[in-house]
Amino acid sequence: MYDAIILAGGENNEHLTKFSSQPYEAMIEIAGKPMVTFVADALAASLQVKRIFIMGPILQLKKCTFPKDTILLEGGRTLIETIQLGIKALGHENKVLIVTADIPLLTPDAITDFLRQCDEVEADLYYPIVSKEINNKCYPQSKRTYVRFKDGTYTGGNIFLVNPAIVPQCLTVAERLINNRKNPFKLCCLLGWGFVLQFLLGTLSLTKVKERVEILLGITGSVVQSSYPELGIDVDKPSDLELVRTTFSFRI
Repeated sequence: MYDAIILAGGENNEHLTKFSSQPYEAMIEIAGKPMVTFVADALAASLQVKRIFIMGPILQLKKCTFPKDTILLEGGRTLIETIQLGIKALGHENKVLIVTADIPLLTPDAITDFLRQCDEVEADLYYPIVSKEINNKCYPQSKRTYVRFKDGTYTGGNIFLVNPAIVPQCLTVAERLINNRKNPFKLCCLLGWGFVLQFLLGTLSLTKVKERVEILLGITGSVVQSSYPELGIDVDKPSDLELVRTTFSFRI
Protein backbone atom coordinates (compact mmCIF):
# COMPACT_ATOMS: atom_id res chain seq x y z
CA MET A 1 0.00 0.00 0.00
CA TYR A 2 1.06 3.58 -0.63
CA ASP A 3 0.60 6.91 1.10
CA ALA A 4 -0.81 9.65 -1.12
CA ILE A 5 -0.21 13.41 -1.24
CA ILE A 6 -2.84 15.64 -2.86
CA LEU A 7 -1.53 18.99 -4.11
CA ALA A 8 -4.36 21.42 -3.39
CA GLY A 9 -2.65 24.81 -3.15
CA GLY A 10 -3.05 26.05 -6.72
CA GLU A 11 -4.80 29.42 -6.99
CA ASN A 12 -7.88 29.78 -9.18
CA ASN A 13 -6.59 30.98 -12.54
CA GLU A 14 -7.90 33.86 -14.62
CA HIS A 15 -9.77 31.52 -16.96
CA LEU A 16 -11.91 30.06 -14.17
CA THR A 17 -12.55 33.06 -11.91
CA LYS A 18 -15.50 34.02 -14.12
CA PHE A 19 -17.15 30.69 -13.28
CA SER A 20 -16.17 30.32 -9.62
CA SER A 21 -15.26 32.90 -6.99
CA GLN A 22 -13.26 30.35 -4.99
CA PRO A 23 -9.66 31.56 -4.51
CA TYR A 24 -8.23 28.05 -4.95
CA GLU A 25 -8.87 25.57 -7.76
CA ALA A 26 -9.24 22.71 -5.30
CA MET A 27 -12.25 24.44 -3.76
CA ILE A 28 -14.21 24.95 -7.00
CA GLU A 29 -17.55 23.21 -6.63
CA ILE A 30 -18.48 20.20 -8.74
CA ALA A 31 -21.98 18.79 -8.09
CA GLY A 32 -22.18 20.77 -4.85
CA LYS A 33 -18.82 19.64 -3.43
CA PRO A 34 -15.28 21.07 -3.57
CA MET A 35 -13.31 19.45 -6.37
CA VAL A 36 -10.58 18.16 -4.05
CA THR A 37 -13.06 16.01 -2.10
CA PHE A 38 -13.70 13.81 -5.15
CA VAL A 39 -9.97 13.13 -5.50
CA ALA A 40 -9.66 12.27 -1.80
CA ASP A 41 -12.72 9.98 -1.94
CA ALA A 42 -11.29 8.10 -4.95
CA LEU A 43 -7.97 7.58 -3.17
CA ALA A 44 -9.68 6.41 0.02
CA ALA A 45 -11.74 3.88 -1.95
CA SER A 46 -8.63 2.35 -3.52
CA LEU A 47 -7.38 -0.70 -1.66
CA GLN A 48 -3.80 0.27 -2.53
CA VAL A 49 -3.84 3.63 -0.74
CA LYS A 50 -3.09 3.89 2.98
CA ARG A 51 -2.80 7.46 4.34
CA ILE A 52 -3.95 10.60 2.53
CA PHE A 53 -2.17 13.93 3.02
CA ILE A 54 -3.74 17.06 1.53
CA MET A 55 -1.38 20.01 1.06
CA GLY A 56 -2.99 23.41 0.68
CA PRO A 57 -4.84 26.28 2.37
CA ILE A 58 -5.70 24.85 5.79
CA LEU A 59 -8.54 27.25 6.63
CA GLN A 60 -10.40 26.44 3.39
CA LEU A 61 -9.67 22.71 3.51
CA LYS A 62 -11.03 22.42 7.06
CA LYS A 63 -14.45 23.37 5.68
CA CYS A 64 -14.49 20.24 3.50
CA THR A 65 -15.64 16.73 4.36
CA PHE A 66 -12.83 14.27 3.74
CA PRO A 67 -12.43 10.52 4.37
CA LYS A 68 -11.62 9.54 7.94
CA ASP A 69 -8.02 10.15 9.11
CA THR A 70 -7.17 12.43 6.18
CA ILE A 71 -4.22 14.64 7.18
CA LEU A 72 -4.36 18.34 6.27
CA LEU A 73 -1.10 20.29 5.96
CA GLU A 74 -0.31 23.84 4.88
CA GLY A 75 1.26 23.93 1.43
CA GLY A 76 4.45 25.73 0.43
CA ARG A 77 4.97 28.81 -1.71
CA THR A 78 5.64 26.75 -4.84
CA LEU A 79 4.60 23.35 -6.14
CA ILE A 80 8.06 21.90 -5.54
CA GLU A 81 8.21 23.29 -1.99
CA THR A 82 4.79 21.78 -1.29
CA ILE A 83 5.98 18.37 -2.50
CA GLN A 84 9.03 18.66 -0.26
CA LEU A 85 6.89 19.47 2.78
CA GLY A 86 4.54 16.60 2.01
CA ILE A 87 7.35 14.08 1.67
CA LYS A 88 8.91 15.30 4.92
CA ALA A 89 5.57 14.75 6.69
CA LEU A 90 5.44 11.11 5.57
CA GLY A 91 8.05 10.00 8.07
CA HIS A 92 9.40 7.30 5.75
CA GLU A 93 11.20 6.86 2.41
CA ASN A 94 8.78 4.47 0.72
CA LYS A 95 7.35 5.39 -2.66
CA VAL A 96 4.52 7.91 -2.47
CA LEU A 97 1.61 8.70 -4.76
CA ILE A 98 1.41 12.38 -5.71
CA VAL A 99 -1.90 13.58 -7.14
CA THR A 100 -3.16 17.01 -8.17
CA ALA A 101 -6.46 18.22 -6.70
CA ASP A 102 -7.96 19.19 -10.06
CA ILE A 103 -8.84 15.72 -11.45
CA PRO A 104 -12.30 15.14 -9.91
CA LEU A 105 -13.19 12.37 -12.39
CA LEU A 106 -10.48 10.18 -10.85
CA THR A 107 -11.77 6.70 -9.93
CA PRO A 108 -10.51 3.95 -7.60
CA ASP A 109 -10.17 1.63 -10.61
CA ALA A 110 -7.93 4.12 -12.40
CA ILE A 111 -5.69 4.41 -9.32
CA THR A 112 -5.54 0.65 -8.78
CA ASP A 113 -4.67 -0.04 -12.41
CA PHE A 114 -1.92 2.59 -12.40
CA LEU A 115 -0.35 1.23 -9.20
CA ARG A 116 -0.66 -2.36 -10.43
CA GLN A 117 1.37 -1.48 -13.51
CA CYS A 118 3.89 0.41 -11.38
CA ASP A 119 4.42 -2.67 -9.22
CA GLU A 120 5.53 -4.60 -12.30
CA VAL A 121 8.59 -2.39 -12.88
CA GLU A 122 11.25 -1.07 -10.50
CA ALA A 123 11.82 2.67 -11.00
CA ASP A 124 12.18 5.98 -9.15
CA LEU A 125 9.43 7.83 -11.00
CA TYR A 126 6.27 6.51 -12.67
CA TYR A 127 4.21 8.69 -15.01
CA PRO A 128 0.96 7.75 -16.78
CA ILE A 129 -0.01 8.56 -20.34
CA VAL A 130 -3.32 8.00 -22.14
CA SER A 131 -3.71 7.62 -25.90
CA LYS A 132 -5.70 10.20 -27.85
CA GLU A 133 -7.86 7.38 -29.19
CA ILE A 134 -8.92 6.22 -25.71
CA ASN A 135 -9.41 9.75 -24.42
CA ASN A 136 -11.61 10.75 -27.36
CA LYS A 137 -13.62 7.53 -27.12
CA CYS A 138 -14.43 8.06 -23.43
CA TYR A 139 -14.64 11.86 -23.39
CA PRO A 140 -15.02 13.12 -26.98
CA GLN A 141 -15.68 16.69 -25.81
CA SER A 142 -12.46 16.86 -23.79
CA LYS A 143 -9.83 19.32 -25.07
CA ARG A 144 -6.45 17.97 -24.07
CA THR A 145 -2.82 18.76 -24.87
CA TYR A 146 -1.44 15.91 -26.96
CA VAL A 147 2.06 14.97 -28.04
CA ARG A 148 2.60 13.02 -31.24
CA PHE A 149 5.25 10.34 -30.80
CA LYS A 150 6.51 7.71 -33.18
CA ASP A 151 4.58 5.23 -31.02
CA GLY A 152 1.28 7.13 -31.10
CA THR A 153 -0.38 10.32 -29.83
CA TYR A 154 -0.72 10.71 -26.07
CA THR A 155 -1.72 13.06 -23.28
CA GLY A 156 -0.21 13.00 -19.80
CA GLY A 157 -1.75 12.18 -16.44
CA ASN A 158 -1.82 14.16 -13.21
CA ILE A 159 -0.81 11.37 -10.86
CA PHE A 160 2.73 10.20 -10.13
CA LEU A 161 4.43 7.53 -8.06
CA VAL A 162 7.73 8.81 -6.69
CA ASN A 163 10.68 7.51 -4.72
CA PRO A 164 11.17 10.30 -2.10
CA ALA A 165 14.94 9.78 -2.16
CA ILE A 166 15.21 11.30 -5.65
CA VAL A 167 13.39 14.55 -4.86
CA PRO A 168 16.34 16.65 -3.59
CA GLN A 169 18.48 15.96 -6.66
CA CYS A 170 15.66 16.61 -9.13
CA LEU A 171 14.22 19.89 -7.85
CA THR A 172 15.59 22.41 -10.37
CA VAL A 173 15.00 20.38 -13.53
CA ALA A 174 11.72 18.92 -12.27
CA GLU A 175 10.30 22.40 -11.61
CA ARG A 176 11.11 23.47 -15.18
CA LEU A 177 9.51 20.31 -16.56
CA ILE A 178 6.38 20.78 -14.43
CA ASN A 179 6.03 24.47 -15.33
CA ASN A 180 6.12 23.60 -19.04
CA ARG A 181 4.05 20.40 -18.91
CA LYS A 182 1.27 21.99 -21.01
CA ASN A 183 3.67 23.03 -23.79
CA PRO A 184 5.14 20.05 -25.70
CA PHE A 185 7.50 22.26 -27.74
CA LYS A 186 9.05 23.87 -24.64
CA LEU A 187 9.41 20.44 -23.04
CA CYS A 188 11.34 19.26 -26.07
CA CYS A 189 13.55 22.37 -25.84
CA LEU A 190 14.42 21.39 -22.27
CA LEU A 191 15.36 17.93 -23.48
CA GLY A 192 17.61 19.31 -26.26
CA TRP A 193 17.39 20.61 -29.84
CA GLY A 194 17.68 17.12 -31.26
CA PHE A 195 14.39 16.35 -29.55
CA VAL A 196 12.82 19.50 -31.00
CA LEU A 197 13.63 18.31 -34.53
CA GLN A 198 12.32 14.80 -33.84
CA PHE A 199 9.21 16.28 -32.26
CA LEU A 200 8.51 18.44 -35.32
CA LEU A 201 9.09 15.49 -37.65
CA GLY A 202 6.95 13.14 -35.55
CA THR A 203 9.83 10.66 -35.13
CA LEU A 204 10.30 11.11 -31.36
CA SER A 205 9.79 7.86 -29.44
CA LEU A 206 8.56 7.38 -25.88
CA THR A 207 11.65 5.35 -25.08
CA LYS A 208 14.01 8.14 -26.19
CA VAL A 209 12.18 10.71 -24.08
CA LYS A 210 12.23 8.43 -21.04
CA GLU A 211 15.95 7.80 -21.43
CA ARG A 212 16.70 11.53 -21.80
CA VAL A 213 14.66 12.45 -18.71
CA GLU A 214 16.44 9.72 -16.75
CA ILE A 215 19.80 11.26 -17.70
CA LEU A 216 18.66 14.82 -16.89
CA LEU A 217 17.28 13.87 -13.48
CA GLY A 218 19.72 11.09 -12.65
CA ILE A 219 16.92 8.61 -11.97
CA THR A 220 15.17 5.60 -13.44
CA GLY A 221 11.70 6.23 -14.85
CA SER A 222 8.73 4.27 -16.10
CA VAL A 223 6.02 5.43 -18.50
CA VAL A 224 2.70 3.75 -17.70
CA GLN A 225 0.18 3.48 -20.53
CA SER A 226 -3.23 3.76 -18.91
CA SER A 227 -6.67 3.07 -20.35
CA TYR A 228 -8.25 5.46 -17.81
CA PRO A 229 -8.48 9.05 -19.14
CA GLU A 230 -9.71 10.16 -15.71
CA LEU A 231 -6.07 10.27 -14.60
CA GLY A 232 -5.44 13.30 -16.76
CA ILE A 233 -8.65 15.28 -17.22
CA ASP A 234 -7.74 18.27 -15.09
CA VAL A 235 -9.85 21.38 -14.60
CA ASP A 236 -7.84 24.40 -15.69
CA LYS A 237 -10.09 26.04 -18.27
CA PRO A 238 -13.85 26.66 -18.70
CA SER A 239 -14.37 23.74 -21.11
CA ASP A 240 -12.83 21.37 -18.52
CA LEU A 241 -15.15 22.67 -15.81
CA GLU A 242 -18.16 22.26 -18.08
CA LEU A 243 -17.08 18.71 -18.96
CA VAL A 244 -16.75 17.49 -15.37
CA ARG A 245 -19.91 19.23 -14.20
CA THR A 246 -21.85 17.68 -17.07
CA THR A 247 -20.32 14.26 -16.36
CA PHE A 248 -21.34 14.40 -12.71
CA SER A 249 -24.83 15.59 -13.59
CA PHE A 250 -25.31 12.33 -15.54
CA ARG A 251 -23.88 10.27 -12.67
CA ILE A 252 -26.31 11.66 -10.09
